[in-house]
Amino acid sequence: MFNFDDANKKSKEAMDVAVKSYSALTKGLQAIATETADYSKKTFEDSIAHLEKLASTKSLEAAFELQTNYLKASYEGFVTEATKIGEMYADLAKDAYKPYEAPVAKAAGPVKAAAAA
Repeated sequence: MFNFDDANKKSKEAMDVAVKSYSALTKGLQAIATETADYSKKTFEDSIAHLEKLASTKSLEAAFELQTNYLKASYEGFVTEATKIGEMYADLAKDAYKPYEAPVAKAAGPVKAAAAA
């Protein structure tokens, strides 16, 4: 016979897990958005400063060296930032899945026991 109390309890547990996962997802995405915005602002400010320096150079050789150094630093900064954001996405996935670990393990227990028998 169908037990409404058990169904209500399972429904509440499922909703709690979904809310925890959504909360972790929201926090992670907000942190990634903040990090991306900060990086964009820093990159823009660095570009403006570089253009000011470039405009004040006296020789072509100095301008070429300045541009080369800027491009190298920009590339290294981009690779560092991309790595950092990639790690943030990996952490986000782990944190969003974490609330589901216990229910999935609980549900998988009988399946593993049946398969072993």
